[in-house]
Amino acid sequence: MQNNSDISNEDIYHRSFFLDEKLFEYILGHTSSPDETQKSLIETTSKLGKVSAMQVAQDQGIFLYMLVAAIRPKFAVEIGTFTGYSSLAIAKALPEDGKLLCCDVSEEWTSVASEYWKKAGVDKKIELIIAPAKQTLVNLPDDKKIDFAFIDADKGGYLEYYEEIVPRLSDHGLIAIDNVLWSGRVINQEISDDDTVSIRKFNDHVSQDDRVSSVMLSIGDGITLVKRTN
Repeated sequence: MQNNSDISNEDIYHRSFFLDEKLFEYILGHTSSPDETQKSLIETTSKLGKVSAMQVAQDQGIFLYMLVAAIRPKFAVEIGTFTGYSSLAIAKALPEDGKLLCCDVSEEWTSVASEYWKKAGVDKKIELIIAPAKQTLVNLPDDKKIDFAFIDADKGGYLEYYEEIVPRLSDHGLIAIDNVLWSGRVINQEISDDDTVSIRKFNDHVSQDDRVSSVMLSIGDGITLVKRTN
């Protein structure tokens, strides 16, 4: 992959809330660049207006790609697909026999994702189910093991998704959960909206879960990685 230094200021999206623009530009300048299909998807999504903020950042995309490339999952799950940037990164890193199950409730946004999966030539590796994600997970065969999962959906549902996925994790499986810092609102006790409270409860639950080991990283809006230990 080429260096990211050819991306202009106008192409910089979703830097971490604690990074100023110059430092984020430096980070992207020393991080592998999105390919042409990914750049086109970034541009397409940016035209959607404020809702485009739901797209993961470029550094998060390459981070997911590298995680998946290292794990080489046979079966991966994404909860919350939006226009498909994260699923594209995951699918590109899957081995030839790897499959990705995408769970979302929006036909509108995922129609964009489907278009770009085809452009990237990874659509055959992806199954999209438009339905509540918890039900999709419950409907998986009892013996279906998950090698990698990415959770980036409604914050109130995080705990339910996590609890459906953890028992299914393979021995080498990982879960990556987005938005765990919630723009820093998680440490401001004066903020008590539903999403912030849900993220706080979720973070506390994971840190106290003796079934897993976890690490919270300050990438994007915060990503927690979880591995089952027993």
